[in-house]
Amino acid sequence: MIKNKFFIIFSFFLFQTFLTNIGAVEPDEVLKNNAQELRARNISKNIRCMVCQNQSIDESEAPLAKDLRILIRNKIKSGKDDKEIYNFLTSRYGDFILLQPAFKLNTFALWLLPVFFLLIGVYVIFRQNKLFKRKS
Repeated sequence: MIKNKFFIIFSFFLFQTFLTNIGAVEPDEVLKNNAQELRARNISKNIRCMVCQNQSIDESEAPLAKDLRILIRNKIKSGKDDKEIYNFLTSRYGDFILLQPAFKLNTFALWLLPVFFLLIGVYVIFRQNKLFKRKS
């Protein structure tokens, strides 16, 4: 009985894993050249969906994500390299479109503010702990 429950639960999670790894790329978008399709998928996995904002355009089903996937595939077909495609997208949408923006002056805050707030939080916790111990 326990083995059956374990098998059912394991099967459910395995099934969920396969479902989450399926991209939103539709069959009419797929390029015939496998190497070009692989490049398009790799680029799409690094580009943020501007509608969903926490998904790549490879995973998103939003109309804008589909348009961006098609745009990327058209750029690849026209002979553009990855860097040119990334430059085109960032010039059009800004660094926010990259799921992992480059570390440069205008993205300085994106990278360092979380660390800064973490340090402030740790300081506040230790300070409050010290004050609490003095009062006790």
